[in-house]
Amino acid sequence: MFYKDKHILNILFEAIPEGVIIVDENQVIVAANHPAEKMFGYKKGELTNNPLNCLIPKKIHSVHNSHFTNFLNSNGKRQITHNLNLIGVKKSNKTFPLEIGLNPFKVENKIYVLALIIDISERKENERRIDFINTELEKKVQQRTADLHNTITQLKELNLSFKKEIRKRKAAENQLKEALKKEIELNELKSKFLTMVSHEFKTPLSGILTSSMLLNKYQLTEQQENREKHIKTITNKAHYLDTILNDFLSIEKLEANNINYKFTTFNLSTIINEVVYNANMLLKEGQHIQFPNNIDEFKVTQDEKYLKLALSNILNNAIKYSPKNSTIILEVYQNNSTIEFKITDNGIGIPEYDQKFICNRYFRAENVLNVPGTGIGLNIVKTHIDNLGGNLSFLSKINEGSTFIISLPNKL
Repeated sequence: MFYKDKHILNILFEAIPEGVIIVDENQVIVAANHPAEKMFGYKKGELTNNPLNCLIPKKIHSVHNSHFTNFLNSNGKRQITHNLNLIGVKKSNKTFPLEIGLNPFKVENKIYVLALIIDISERKENERRIDFINTELEKKVQQRTADLHNTITQLKELNLSFKKEIRKRKAAENQLKEALKKEIELNELKSKFLTMVSHEFKTPLSGILTSSMLLNKYQLTEQQENREKHIKTITNKAHYLDTILNDFLSIEKLEANNINYKFTTFNLSTIINEVVYNANMLLKEGQHIQFPNNIDEFKVTQDEKYLKLALSNILNNAIKYSPKNSTIILEVYQNNSTIEFKITDNGIGIPEYDQKFICNRYFRAENVLNVPGTGIGLNIVKTHIDNLGGNLSFLSKINEGSTFIISLPNKL
């Protein structure tokens, strides 16, 4: 019956890219398209009239016969499923993984089953490679974690050494020789710290490379969540590297006195909205920023670029050192000669002993050594604020939070 109209049957079969096999109720193959014959290693027409068991591993023949009978009796259909480990046997006796969808039908009171077959060998190999890459990635994460722990320990030791050196120098700071010695030692400390930071580039770069490699492995629609996870990893680590590089470039310009401040008059709401918008991308779960919405009439004459830099740095620090589900408050006050910004958080605060050093270049308080950072940002902000004729101050209490205040002359 299947060959009454061979022309129509051939058109139908060859139009389907997947393998198609039709068997009767006795599990005899009555038709197979070319993709199915090629998949199992048979020549054209060679599968016809063969028992279906020739395509099934011998060890499961009896089980398959039972399943086939139950399937016919249930008179149902089975969609292609992706979680069954089904195996096919080629003519060469080589086995390979596959997926099958089944659909029974009747023709002239005879029952047949149409099987749609997909060879998933390549997919299984990709899954194996992904599992291998994930295993290697876990090993690298463990190694990076151990390296980070060692780095934190070294930083604590370095910070303690730095404090001891400061105490020693205070006794002899009025002598020129000791002042020169202190400068040399500080420069050496700077070189060591920069060396350490350069090594810290390796971790985010490794994360970017690994995520880039894994992105190529997730090509199916249902793998979008995995793609988004690795894209987010690449974005975050690239942003971290960009921030460090910008800080170092700012230091070089400041040391070379190569900063040209440009004073313009602008609407303050424009700056506030942009700074808050960018900061919102860094918020932890449950955090939010409270800022004034009644400043549309505020105009400021200052350097717009460096005001934005200062506000962004302090606001980002407030987010980084505050817990989840907390509020960061940005307030603005203006009179005829001064503009003042207050940024308040209820984060970890600054230890009292460390507060006098907090704006020193490369210095980091003892309670944040396990948080990524370079100890450069506040030093850069304070230098710019001083150069603009303003003042940077703060109030802080350990485990209760901090308030940073930027005061600038408003040259209207």
